[in-house]
Amino acid sequence: MSMRFEEIDWRPTAMGDISLRRRRDPGSGAEVYEVKLGDEFLMSSLFTAGEVALAQLGLAGVPDTALDVAVGGLGLGYTAQAALEDERVRSLIVIDALGEVIEWHERGWVPLGGDLTSDPRCRLVHGDFFAMVGDGDGLDPQAPNRRFHAILLDVDHSPRHVLHPRHAALYRPAGLRALADRLHPGGVFALWSNDPPDEEFTAALAEVFANSQAHVVNFDNPLQDGTSANTVYVAQARTAA
Repeated sequence: MSMRFEEIDWRPTAMGDISLRRRRDPGSGAEVYEVKLGDEFLMSSLFTAGEVALAQLGLAGVPDTALDVAVGGLGLGYTAQAALEDERVRSLIVIDALGEVIEWHERGWVPLGGDLTSDPRCRLVHGDFFAMVGDGDGLDPQAPNRRFHAILLDVDHSPRHVLHPRHAALYRPAGLRALADRLHPGGVFALWSNDPPDEEFTAALAEVFANSQAHVVNFDNPLQDGTSANTVYVAQARTAA
């Protein structure tokens, strides 16, 4: 890339204007891909440790040897790629509310797009994850009421800082129960958050799931010349009686 900055795509959406940008990092010289929704940064390829840890920590808690996994939120694809690196994963669906984001991957406009769209285990689904959790048909349009061994979610900034007000219901006990119904007995729900561990949300998880834990994921932040942190919550569904 000869230019220091390039706007690859810009689209108006129901959630606001979304843009995909590419720039050259002045320190390392590496290409950095960034997604903005309106004036707000959603994700950057400069910071992917939390997204990778979401898949690794979530799948580590699943005892089964052949896994069907659902991911809420495609983004730049780092959670999906990390899930596919687990050899136990036999199928992966990735649900995103923005068809534009799916199109970036299908067109190869983002670095991981080719890997995800060419893996026969992976299917990208255009849909509203939050509505699908509570809908009678569930998370897979091709298989109504399908259950998963793991559901990994990375859409909102945190349970308190949501991109849309209707998302907030999922993080309360009633919403978490609906999500747990989409899991196999003993299956795992894992959530990425940009905030420190939240006692109120942790209590909601404990009310619904058999056990849960908040993992703090530290990573280098060259923009702040220091260390930043994400939180990954991992909760295991109750086993059959």
